[in-house]
Amino acid sequence: MKLKLLVGAALAPVLAAGAAFAQDAEYEGPVTAVEDVIVTGQPAMRNRTDAVVPTLSYDLDYFQRFEPLTVGDALRRVPSVTFLSDVLESDGARLRGLDPGYTKILIDGEEVPGSGVDRSFFVDRIPAELIERVEVVRSSSANRSGDAVAGTINIVLRDALSLDGGYIRLGALMFPDSDYGEFGGTYGAVWGGQVGEGRLLVGANVQDRRNPKNKYSIRYDEPGGTIDNTEVQTDVRDGTDYAFNASYEVPLAGGMLDLSGVFVRTDRFQDEDSLEYEGGVETRANLAVVNDNDLDIRTDNLSLRGRYEREMFGGETTFKLGYATIDDEQYEFEAESEYLRDGTPFPDEDRFTLDSETIDIQDEEWKAAIEHKIELSGDMELEFGVQANWKTRDSLITETPRIRFNVPNAPAPRPAVPPFGASSPVLGGDASIEENRIDPYVMVSGNSGALRWEAGLRYEATDVTITDRTVPAAQQVTKNDYGEFLPSFSLRWRLNDTDRVIFSAARTVRRPNFDRLSPALLEEEFGDSDFVGNPELQPETAVGFDLGFERRLGRRGVVGINAFYRDITDLIEETNTGVEGSAGPGTFIYTVDNVGDGKVYGLEFDLSTPLDFIGMESTGVFLNYSWLDSEITDFAGERRFNGQSDFVFSAGFTQDLPTWGAAFGASYRKQGDAEDRVLTEEVLTSYGADLEVFIEKQIGENIVVRLTGSNLLDSSKDEVFDKFDSVGDQLARDYDEYEIETEAEAAGPVYQLVMRIAF
Repeated sequence: MKLKLLVGAALAPVLAAGAAFAQDAEYEGPVTAVEDVIVTGQPAMRNRTDAVVPTLSYDLDYFQRFEPLTVGDALRRVPSVTFLSDVLESDGARLRGLDPGYTKILIDGEEVPGSGVDRSFFVDRIPAELIERVEVVRSSSANRSGDAVAGTINIVLRDALSLDGGYIRLGALMFPDSDYGEFGGTYGAVWGGQVGEGRLLVGANVQDRRNPKNKYSIRYDEPGGTIDNTEVQTDVRDGTDYAFNASYEVPLAGGMLDLSGVFVRTDRFQDEDSLEYEGGVETRANLAVVNDNDLDIRTDNLSLRGRYEREMFGGETTFKLGYATIDDEQYEFEAESEYLRDGTPFPDEDRFTLDSETIDIQDEEWKAAIEHKIELSGDMELEFGVQANWKTRDSLITETPRIRFNVPNAPAPRPAVPPFGASSPVLGGDASIEENRIDPYVMVSGNSGALRWEAGLRYEATDVTITDRTVPAAQQVTKNDYGEFLPSFSLRWRLNDTDRVIFSAARTVRRPNFDRLSPALLEEEFGDSDFVGNPELQPETAVGFDLGFERRLGRRGVVGINAFYRDITDLIEETNTGVEGSAGPGTFIYTVDNVGDGKVYGLEFDLSTPLDFIGMESTGVFLNYSWLDSEITDFAGERRFNGQSDFVFSAGFTQDLPTWGAAFGASYRKQGDAEDRVLTEEVLTSYGADLEVFIEKQIGENIVVRLTGSNLLDSSKDEVFDKFDSVGDQLARDYDEYEIETEAEAAGPVYQLVMRIAF
């Protein structure tokens, strides 16, 4: 019923607009024939855009032949994008290897709420079937939100002008290495056409998701020391994604009205089971811990947007109004049995523990904007406007009292497991954050022969109110207001018919993570030490530069190289308050504050071209390589930014066989190691390579069948953990634990067989 109501809400303004506001004349505009969507007929390459700001643009057909399930899967073929998630998962996108909070995710050019504590939006929540194209905007402009230190990923969805006709997508997925179910389905339908005096597009998608993995960990007392224990773990993630989108464009009162809506539901269930053995001897007699951790997740995303453009006041005025919400509900259940506490040689259960936790996060955003463009003399254009954003986050994190009891040795009877008691909020777990922004901007652009440029200034005034309902009333509300001036400049210089240089400079911000603003005290969050947030945090700021060169190859190919640099100030890092922690002497309460500076820099190379200039017009190749580096000083000295891989490489080809109405291709990807260092823990992460292949056959004019295989190299994820009880122990290299974890095997290959039928 809820889904039906949301769909109805999305369609209601569409239908009302068509009935009430349509003009007498039908809309005439460019549309794409459905046959051109389901089969390209030629290699799909990166678009060569005319944007002044450095932008990489990729149409859906660039990704489609490899049948990505989500936008996250598609982004794996884009330069400088990494993911530090588990194998076969693409959630929080990292441009230039930086934390997802440094990357701005837009849908159709507008901000979207995300449930992550780092403000990130998980791109694997958007089915790839809904997108028209993906844009990677390397620098910033005054008419876009400034919180894009690493850059912006703009996901452009299909609209009412993107399709004429419809098609059905039917497919099956096979997981041959899975012991938990081998098959899943993928289904979708899209239709676009004339409705009344405007154009309507509707689409729906259902996608099964399954990700079974094996993990194996070896823990030592220190590097090269004695094995403390080993852990064998299975991690199975099953679920289904549901998506619906609609768009309607219609002439209205001398202008154009565009209404759109998107709804995405993500249902996921994660089952982690592990067996821990003492001394690394994996026998029943050495069994130490049996753990079962279940996590049930349901996330609903809804976005409704309206846009009206009209010539007025000597130029073009645009009015925007949008509403977006995310509802993220999680229930976690953990059952643990411990053995060997009584020293008996046979593994009788000694202690049983049950925990449960519920997380409910609701984000709600309203957006409004008035923007105006007017032409000036001398091929110049003035743009100015005001953008407003009102965001509310309500979070409720509750726990039930822990159930724990000792179990007598057999044959004594095992005590009955009591029911969970009433749940209650954890400290700081019942809270809200209100963030209101008013962002005026002005921008001037011009065109003079071979030069195109734009310069702008944006001011972002942010008012933040944090309410913690778990503390006394006098301490519940904290306010934090700040403002930032964000200038930007971009230049594109056309050297000749094939070559051009693009330069950009901009000041950007990164707002504090939500969990870092909370004043809640978390006990033993860092080893044996506690952590408390800082509501007074100010945003990080960055001054960035991009300098790139592009050359056109043949009619549709492009090769480019780009150098980038970011100087980041007011970095948010963990610090020691000096106050003794809850665990007693030798422990402390840590917090976060604006301390220190950092630098991020690198080189990005990309090649995307058909080989028509050597007579192979049916062959397309792509190659991307990014060298990434950074510098930051923390409590232990100099390091890279956490989680930044030192390189990202991808390459592939597509080969069309026009005579046979067929095509095939392959894609290879590898990213370098990444290091993380936080209080009391250090992690080194390494990824194996990923290989994808496809083969497709066109049947008649309106049917395409495609077989795709991914993760064909059984990509693994390896992590090495250095763990310490305190920062003092960390600096002295006095280990609490040294752990090596490998995630592989059961992830295995995934095969898709998909048929698209146009009508």
